[in-house]
Amino acid sequence: MGLLDGKVAIITGAASGIGAACARVLAREGAKVVLTDVDQAGGERVASEFDGVFVRHDVTNEAGWPTVAAMAGQRFGGLHILVANAGIAIMSPVAEMPYAVWRRQMAVNVDGMFLAVKHCLPVMRQCGGGSIIMMSSVAGLNGAAGLAGYSATKGAVRLFAKSVALECAQARDNVRVNSVHPGVIDTPSWNRLAPGATAPLDAKSVAAAQVPLGEAGSADDVANGVLFLASDASRHITGSELVIDGGMTAGRITRLQG
Repeated sequence: MGLLDGKVAIITGAASGIGAACARVLAREGAKVVLTDVDQAGGERVASEFDGVFVRHDVTNEAGWPTVAAMAGQRFGGLHILVANAGIAIMSPVAEMPYAVWRRQMAVNVDGMFLAVKHCLPVMRQCGGGSIIMMSSVAGLNGAAGLAGYSATKGAVRLFAKSVALECAQARDNVRVNSVHPGVIDTPSWNRLAPGATAPLDAKSVAAAQVPLGEAGSADDVANGVLFLASDASRHITGSELVIDGGMTAGRITRLQG
């Protein structure tokens, strides 16, 4: 038996990287998965690896959310897990960031999270409860030069998750809500982090310099954490942060030579 047998999940931003890894891991453990993304080809490719359903959807488009939320019930009979993973990361000093770019990042990373919960939580409650997992970042715990806009969105996600967790606890609806905070994870998103750069950032090099364990994490490392929060093994955990960062938020270490 899988850890998620009989469960149904919606995963946003599931066409690649962490979202795709979450879809594969949850499906491997028995969940039926509805995947969403703006990347139709990538999303369909991932969904074809198992009995998944892909819906092309921009998380900032509220008009499309009722269809996404209803799809879980129509195809698989319910909704028990929401992995709100879709997000974008844009590196820019604040003084040089166009307001339109700030707003777009805020819309995807914060508004998209709000809309996901607004439309999926009622369905989850009708099914007797479940687990909502919001993808934040270590940038939502610590500041970072050049990432002020991104950090603002991920800090918002962290406290949004805590507040929704308390609303659900107060309602006694059996819905748990937690945030996940990855550090340097080797995914395709690094190629999109710094528009206009002469070369993409290298996650492995960044990790070697900044991560105490000395290496970048993998998308599966994050997906396995998501699996724990999605499963009944975490039944008494809500309003918490799961940090998957190789020790970054613990502090710094000095590697002595010789």
